[in-house]
Amino acid sequence: MRMKKADIVSAIENKVSTYSIWRIGLTHDPDERKAYWRDTENQSVKYWSQWQADSLSDAQDIEAAFIKKGMKGGTGGDLSAYRTVYVYVF
Repeated sequence: MRMKKADIVSAIENKVSTYSIWRIGLTHDPDERKAYWRDTENQSVKYWSQWQADSLSDAQDIEAAFIKKGMKGGTGGDLSAYRTVYVYVF
C-alpha cells in the first residue's frame, strides 16, 4: 500500500532514535535488497522496515532528509519513476 511522504517520515521517526546507527535506502525490489545487505554485506537486517512511497521524488526527498540527520546511506542509484519504489531502513 502506498504511503504519503509525511506518513513515511513519521513512521521512520517513531522507529529510530539514534540516526547514526541506521541505514536508509531506496529500491524497487525490497526482498532482493534485504538479501543483498544480509548475504553480501553481512549486515543485520533484524530491524528492517520498508514503506511503499507515492513517487520516486517523495522517496528521494525522504532519503536525503534522513541522511542529512545522520543516517547511513547515499543518494543516487538507478531507479525509475515509472516503477514502484520503496524506502527502507535497518
